[in-house]
Formats: sequence, structure tokens, C-alpha cells
Amino acid sequence: MASRPKPHDHAACVSDAMARAEHICAETGARFTPLRRRVLERIWAGHKPTGAYEILEDLGRDDGKPVAPVTVYRALDFLMAHGLVHRLNSLNAFIGCPRAGAGHEAVFLICEDCKRVAEIDDPAVGETLARDAADQGFSVSTQMIEVMGRCPDCQAAAHG
Repeated sequence: MASRPKPHDHAACVSDAMARAEHICAETGARFTPLRRRVLERIWAGHKPTGAYEILEDLGRDDGKPVAPVTVYRALDFLMAHGLVHRLNSLNAFIGCPRAGAGHEAVFLICEDCKRVAEIDDPAVGETLARDAADQGFSVSTQMIEVMGRCPDCQAAAHG
């Protein structure tokens, strides 16, 4: 039987993500603008993937006026470029990176029912893929693995 993920202090989780973002931006000389911060905070508000238009709606609601889509997309591009968020292609959504700045190849476990996402960081997976790709004469430029399935809570609900 699969073990359940350990509970965590979500406020501390978000606070840690913001501190990592500030540190990475300070280290690289990048500007962590108020808008970029708000977009990152919105993504970290839950541990579920967040679409760009959800972020747009939330920011517009908070500001009382519409936010231009290009503004949010630029913020998302910045956050991805600095390793602070990942784009989940299968869901066309974004998730905060708990290992921001670590320069890793992530594997995502995505629950098909509740959309919860767990990120696994196992260098052996990336090394195996790179080796197998090289054996095929294939040059890897980027790598992202998204595994769809059912999280422990949804499994329990389905069988309970």
C-alpha cells in the first residue's frame, strides 16, 4: 500500500518559496517585481496546477480592473526562466517548484481526479533518459516527465 505524503505547514511552504525567489533574484540581479511576486504567490496558493487565465482573473478581481494577459505571461516566463515554477504541458498550467534554483530534471505525478501534483527529483531518471537518447543519436534539449495516475486520497475515496 502506498504511503501518504507527510502533512506540512502551508504558510511556511509559501513563505519559503517567496524567500527562495527573493534570494535567486538577488543572486542573479533580476528584479522580483510586485507583479511577479503576486503571480508566484497565486501559483503557490494551492498545490494544484494554476492556469494563466485563473491568475488573470484573480489579479483582476484583486485590483478591481482587468489585467492584460501579456503582463501575466511575461511574469510566468520570468518565473520559469528562473526555475521558480514549472509549466505542466498536459494541463496547460503552472506549479511552484519546491527545489527552485537547484537546476534539476523534474518528474511530475499528476492526479487525474483532483489534479494534485507531486514533484520527484531523481537524477537517475534524467541520467537514464540522457544515456538512452544518446544511444539513439538523439540530442535532448529539454526534458519533462508527467505521469498521470491517482493520488493516495483519491485512491482511498474510490475504494472507501
